[in-house]
Amino acid sequence: MTDKTAITVAYGDGIGPEIMTATLEILHAAEAGIELETIEIGRRVFERGFSAGIEPSAWESLRRTKVFLKAPITTPQGGGFKSLNVTIRKTLGLFANVRPCIAYFPYVRTLHPGMDLVIIRENEEDLYAGIEYRGTDEVYQALKIITRPGCEKIVRYAFEYARAHERKKLSCFSKDNIMKMTDGLFHKVFDEIGADYPDIMQEHKIIDIGTARLAAAPEQFDVIVTTNLYGDVLSDVAAEIAGSVGMAGSANIGELCAMFEAIHGSAPDIAGAGVANPSGLLHGAIMMLVHVGQPEVAETVHNAWLTTIEDGIHTADVASDAHTIERVGTDGFAKAVVARLGKEPLRFRPARYARTERRKFQMQRVERPPAHKELVGVDVFVHVRFISPDDLAGRMAALQGESLKLTMVSNRGVKVWPEGMPETYCTDHWRCRFAAAAKSSITHRDVIDLLFRMAEAGVDFIETENLYKYDGEPGYSMGQGE
Repeated sequence: MTDKTAITVAYGDGIGPEIMTATLEILHAAEAGIELETIEIGRRVFERGFSAGIEPSAWESLRRTKVFLKAPITTPQGGGFKSLNVTIRKTLGLFANVRPCIAYFPYVRTLHPGMDLVIIRENEEDLYAGIEYRGTDEVYQALKIITRPGCEKIVRYAFEYARAHERKKLSCFSKDNIMKMTDGLFHKVFDEIGADYPDIMQEHKIIDIGTARLAAAPEQFDVIVTTNLYGDVLSDVAAEIAGSVGMAGSANIGELCAMFEAIHGSAPDIAGAGVANPSGLLHGAIMMLVHVGQPEVAETVHNAWLTTIEDGIHTADVASDAHTIERVGTDGFAKAVVARLGKEPLRFRPARYARTERRKFQMQRVERPPAHKELVGVDVFVHVRFISPDDLAGRMAALQGESLKLTMVSNRGVKVWPEGMPETYCTDHWRCRFAAAAKSSITHRDVIDLLFRMAEAGVDFIETENLYKYDGEPGYSMGQGE
């Protein structure tokens, strides 16, 4: 193959260097048409003082090649630096995370021998926006961001993926019975775009029961599309019940760039031992080969891997007395796959990838006229300790003025005034809702005047959220119990 595709490679942290070395050994033996640009990311870059975990020169490589094969990196838990995985996905606009979850029964243990589904996860929004605050002594919060363009991109991509891969059914998972605005928008967009794909069966599941049904009977699903956090959890559940999280790879697709990786972490506890299973990263690399227009090489590698599994050559994480002929480490598994290049499995269905011209996903952007936006109130969040809801309401009502009237006080989303329940547990973080006194719109100056009166009275207000109507419909949720 004369024309080679430049790809950026990062060896990562923990077991990353071992499984990347094994994966590249297989790709080179299969004569993949790739030319490598190696960058360093992750722990060592953090330690050199780059708080994002990536240096400017690495960004230059990624933007030049537009294809990234990445080994796992270590993300601090509970503190420290932001997740570099999330940073890369969002910075490069990799809005779609694609995770095939397939059973390899009987060679890999599973209760679901026929499992073969794909989870498509929105990759940029939701709670993974990473916008968090500490508001009071007792309360922390995170901002869940769902946008119409983000929903439209991922839902359209999921339908196009299902059609291109001859999948028959697309399931949407959300929690719109509780989060009626954010998850409600995701479900609404799914229904809207679904009208363009009458050839594909469509359904919606509430995320909790949908996950339960996935765990119990995954064969009833084909392709699933969902938001970021749900998709992260769901895809790990699906990979595990298929046999092993260590076997699954994923693609992160954007309009201009793409990243391919294993779905598991850096496993520092076994780093350097030479026992890690490189299959997850290899499956990511196979998806990469299809993406860059080398489906023949992808087939060769994938079928050699399937044959290796059939021949009982297994790493320790999936080995069994019943089906393992030889237990091997990372390097031994790679060499076993290389030895089987050109062979096809006998029991598994051989891998086949379409020889169609690679087509980049192009977002169908819909321009909509702006809604009529009307300011009708404000929620003011205040930090007050050791006070009853009635006493707080009395204090706030004394500051309300002529244009704004106090209509509700809530705590942790539950209405506690008026007519609250004494059993409701309250923290030191209160939402005071003020609405336009004459049921008409107000101005920003009215809000500023209210806050000025609060400041003069010594009220510790933490944040505000303006209340708008859009084309006459409230753009805010009611309090629980309101």
